[in-house]
Amino acid sequence: MWIVELSFTQAPERLAARPAHREKLTALHEKGLLRMAGPLADDSGALLVFDVPDRAALDALIAEDPYFATEGVRVESLREWQPFIR
Repeated sequence: MWIVELSFTQAPERLAARPAHREKLTALHEKGLLRMAGPLADDSGALLVFDVPDRAALDALIAEDPYFATEGVRVESLREWQPFIR
């Protein structure tokens, strides 16, 4: 699994791109590729937990969603996670 941490600004581009991004995330969740996702309580960023086999698969999913490169969105970290309880 992979944890993606985002940080946000209040850029209008981010807010405009968010509905399409959430649609993409919902589709990934339905396919079992995204376990959890959501904004931090103060809307300063978000956490996403992807269930993909490797970094190349994660990079491909991120590249398919223009939200990750939108003004006001910054990918702070991509970390592999090995949960022992699922």
